[in-house]
Amino acid sequence: FNLAFLVGSLMVAASSAQLQVGFYETTCPKAESIVQSVVFEAIASNPGLGAGLVRLLFHDCFVRGCDGSVLIASTASNPSEQASVIDLTLRGFDVIDQAKAQIEAACPGIVSCADIVAFAARDSALKLGGINYTVAAGRRDGLESNEADPLNNLPQFSFTLAQLESSFSAKGLSVADMVILSGAHSIGIAHCSSFTNRLYPTVDPTLNPTFASTLLSLCPNDTSTNNPTTSLDYQTPNILDNKYYQDILNSKVLLTSDEDLTNSTSTLSLVKIFSQGGSWAPRFAASMQKMGQIGVLTGTEGNIRLNCSVFNS
Repeated sequence: FNLAFLVGSLMVAASSAQLQVGFYETTCPKAESIVQSVVFEAIASNPGLGAGLVRLLFHDCFVRGCDGSVLIASTASNPSEQASVIDLTLRGFDVIDQAKAQIEAACPGIVSCADIVAFAARDSALKLGGINYTVAAGRRDGLESNEADPLNNLPQFSFTLAQLESSFSAKGLSVADMVILSGAHSIGIAHCSSFTNRLYPTVDPTLNPTFASTLLSLCPNDTSTNNPTTSLDYQTPNILDNKYYQDILNSKVLLTSDEDLTNSTSTLSLVKIFSQGGSWAPRFAASMQKMGQIGVLTGTEGNIRLNCSVFNS
């Protein structure tokens, strides 16, 4: 019996009951179309921003729930989540700010930053993978953002399978959700520092030798002054698809946490199924909807932030 999963599941269920599709239909009918327009334009000029926006939702929802706390800029007096070492490479804040500015001009004080993050992640999945789904809205923005919270809540690239399962379970997400959402690594990049543990002092034997040689030529042992990036999915780096699962089976993934999905019968069986195509995209959509409902604030909780990067005064 998994108490953490039960508590997390109840947290998702209770929150989702307060959200609804078409929440802004009468109060700000153009909200979702504004976000989509801004996101599509940003991705057209820089496809990597799509991966950044999907990741932004993940980092927001796993820390204090999906409340926009990840968007708060860090200051000397308030070191926010953005100051955490695990959040330093987040991207897409400017896209959220641009969408928020346009929405505020159309309907001031109505649409939360937390909802904009959720819409933007969906629109990124649509633009990069043709994956479309409805987003129930009505989230309110949180009133706290603390530097220590990300490391205490987010799974890390060096996690073992057991640690990954525990991290997702604590948020009400199943092992299947974990494997499905890991498919977001079909897009985006990783810094060498996130996988040099698999290259030095000796090469991880689970890495494809040719792939390992390519990584060794890219990544120095010491990444403190030179920390290059490479695509998480070498096959179709800017398309959100199932190729990531093929990469796993071919031992051509960068992160320990990705390779570890082969370490149990249940996760490996899902990897094999998704590597064949068909069923992954709709299940990714469903798991994104589920993740987007973790610990949300609704009703009179929190507030509607007027500027996503700072708390209301």
